[in-house]
Amino acid sequence: MRLALLPILALLPACSTPALVQGNGLSSYEGLKQSDGKITKSRLQVKKEQVAAAKTINVAPTAFPAFVAPALTHEQRILVANTVSRALCINLSDRFRVVSPDQRADLTVRAAITRATPTDEVAAGVSAAAKLGTSFVDTAVPIPVPRIPVGLGDLSIEAEAVDVTGRQQAAMIWGRGANAFFSTPRASRASDAYDLARDFGDDFAKMLNKGESPFEGFSIDIPSLEKVGSNIGLAPKYAACETYGRAPGIAGLVGGKLGLPPEWTDDGPAETRK
Repeated sequence: MRLALLPILALLPACSTPALVQGNGLSSYEGLKQSDGKITKSRLQVKKEQVAAAKTINVAPTAFPAFVAPALTHEQRILVANTVSRALCINLSDRFRVVSPDQRADLTVRAAITRATPTDEVAAGVSAAAKLGTSFVDTAVPIPVPRIPVGLGDLSIEAEAVDVTGRQQAAMIWGRGANAFFSTPRASRASDAYDLARDFGDDFAKMLNKGESPFEGFSIDIPSLEKVGSNIGLAPKYAACETYGRAPGIAGLVGGKLGLPPEWTDDGPAETRK
């Protein structure tokens, strides 16, 4: 049966087509230039000297309007939006001193989700089960199991960094789709948006940290010990990042291997746990 399905699966796209969706949340859309990565589409601009001069930064809560993704529940939208903010906070901590959103800072980051297509829960669940099943097969070489390339989600986000006067110093419109070979299948409509939210946080923070497009040139970034610790669920470098809760760490890794919904392993923002 599985062999019979292979020719059919081969004809299906291996990744969701990313879309750049412009909203109305940026203070300006002028000067944005196309800067695509291998699997990412983006339009961006960054004023390198002004960003390099900044020392402090705060991260405002990410906006995720209900009309953008009506197929997701309110709780799922909160989780995805919080994942964006948490990823930004953790990644920006390597270069800036992060202060809480109510404190004055050299730069303030504001982000809004403009598109989020849901993941097909059934296809993702079957893919997760198939991947888990191969782990019990005794082979000398691990068996790679791609996801069923059906119902892959995608995400589009726009964000900017403004100075204390409100002038835009960097901005990006970003879009990426899930991939059948590298994206983690989980039985949740929000799973691909959740994973892609972290990817956006990485890319936008890299742009601010370096003052240039994260998709141009080639470099190997070695994460700091604080960043590694934050990503596995330890306390963040700056207390301000506690607002967005801690990464699920080992529970998240195990949950991903089992195909569990991210809602089961990520506690979300600190306020939801009070």
